[in-house]
Amino acid sequence: MSAGTGQADGSAPARAANWHHDVVARIDRLDWIRTLNDQLTAVLGPWRERHQDNPVLELMHGGRWLGHPLHPALSDLPIGLWTGALILDVTDRGPAPGRGLDPAGLFSAAGLVAAVATAATGVVDWTVSDDEDRRLGLFHGVLNTAALGLQGMSLAARLGGHRRTARGLGAASLAVTGAAAYLGGHLVFAKAVMVSRVAGADGPRRWVRVVEETELPDDVPTGVQADGRQILLYSHDGTLYALDNLCSHAAGLLSRGAVEGLIVTCPLHGSQYCLADGSVRRGPSHQPQPVIRTRVRNGWIEVRGNQPAPRRPVNGRK
Repeated sequence: MSAGTGQADGSAPARAANWHHDVVARIDRLDWIRTLNDQLTAVLGPWRERHQDNPVLELMHGGRWLGHPLHPALSDLPIGLWTGALILDVTDRGPAPGRGLDPAGLFSAAGLVAAVATAATGVVDWTVSDDEDRRLGLFHGVLNTAALGLQGMSLAARLGGHRRTARGLGAASLAVTGAAAYLGGHLVFAKAVMVSRVAGADGPRRWVRVVEETELPDDVPTGVQADGRQILLYSHDGTLYALDNLCSHAAGLLSRGAVEGLIVTCPLHGSQYCLADGSVRRGPSHQPQPVIRTRVRNGWIEVRGNQPAPRRPVNGRK
């Protein structure tokens, strides 16, 4: 912002420093990406819903067993293997081999196998993303598909004895992979995709009144706010349950989901949590929901978060 004007700084240095925002915005406006996104969503969205309870599908996403997505860990394999192939190509001073699989080709082939597994987990992750994140994730996938194709052509050229061509295609593949990896990093670090949305939640740090006990209906998930934190309340057979209302997976409101057998289902992507302890009962969520403490005082339901408020100094002493 320019001082005293209230308008964005349009100077060349400012534009240069924010080039990544412009790139992401342009990608999101691409008509063919939006069209392809709609077409794939129409096919893969219903497929995901039909197989929501499939443990293999949940494991491919990472799920409760791993505690975080599997795709980022797998993505290191093709990048590392293809980088190794490039290093071998650059440092090899021996005579050009004939047809067949040289050491660099072995790295290239192993990277191709790892890339297929990485792509499969990436597709599963993509089906539980939304809006701009989904479109940018799709472009990320398109780049990785192009890199996979280039690496396959490089391996074919290497097997055919065309080593110089194989080197060029391998380097081009790695460059495209780097661009795709940058977008993947943007999704995680700038957009918080697949990051726990409740990791830092610990309030309110004192007992806060939220609703009168008589106004909370039985067996109906109810959303309330306490000191800015959204909380899910649920009363069943005289027992009161409370969780953070924002789904840890993608911040869907659990109070808008269905409850069956003291299991609440997020309406956004179908993650399920136990109301008693917040544990994950079904993915795609990786992390449990924080449990909020409750009590009833003078006819009011009061809630308190994870950490008590620090003591105030008394007569200058702490």
